[in-house]
Amino acid sequence: MLEKVDISSIINNLRKKGIIDNIDMATNNKTGSTEGLVYTLSTHNEAKYVLKIDHPQQISLAEHFLSTYRHISLLPKKLYTDPEKAFILYSYITGTTHKDRGLKINWLTILIKELFNHYEESPQNDKWGRLQRPIQTWSEWNYRSLEDTRNNWGNLLPVEDYDRVRSIVENISKSAELESRYLLHGDTGVHNFVFHELSLVGVIDPAPMIGPLLYDFTYAFCSSPDDLNLETLMGTFTLLKHEPIERSRLIEEVIFQLYCRIGICIQFHPHDLEDYLKAWEYWKSLPIN
Repeated sequence: MLEKVDISSIINNLRKKGIIDNIDMATNNKTGSTEGLVYTLSTHNEAKYVLKIDHPQQISLAEHFLSTYRHISLLPKKLYTDPEKAFILYSYITGTTHKDRGLKINWLTILIKELFNHYEESPQNDKWGRLQRPIQTWSEWNYRSLEDTRNNWGNLLPVEDYDRVRSIVENISKSAELESRYLLHGDTGVHNFVFHELSLVGVIDPAPMIGPLLYDFTYAFCSSPDDLNLETLMGTFTLLKHEPIERSRLIEEVIFQLYCRIGICIQFHPHDLEDYLKAWEYWKSLPIN
């Protein structure tokens, strides 16, 4: 059981190896993304390291992602991985997640220039989805997301909205499977962004997956209900190093991602629901062609 891990022993061993300084405090931070335990380690009352304890497969995936993109300044620096993959240690990024983020066009611009535009194509050209449970097609990923979301929505929206989104999924899935696939962060929402003085300074908690570049981009765009408008979308998409696509395709990608995002909102961020429903009316009324 992860809860039985001796955190003091781990810290002492890391200190003896010269990997970390003396630690004044280890704060347990709850995380909703995995079953793992996350500790912030402080030196002289200043947070300096993050220690994540999780199942070996999850630790291996985090290590793989952070090692692949070790040159990207927005990501924490991997400092040590346990040989048995029981934990990983990486640098702490000072700031707050989710709140005090400033304008979406500003932080999304940083995200595109400093992370998305540096993504690498995946050598796994026969797989899609989560690295721990890969699937054969991107269509399968999208349809699973659609049905999971429908279960979360309940009767909140009419069946006509579901039918429209389902038809959109068919279109965007076929297009994506003809494009390059990348090693993605996989959970690029504001809850995983670190902001300092109204600027994006870090991206944490990867859930690595193989997918199209548009997935992480539209996921980030839809991850907060503010500034969900066409101007912000087009103003940032032009910065993304992506092959040209039709405006209609980009709008469809956002409509699908927004539909899925509202399902997440209902489960985890119900206070945002009213604003998301307003955004939903805006996007589904946009002329696509």
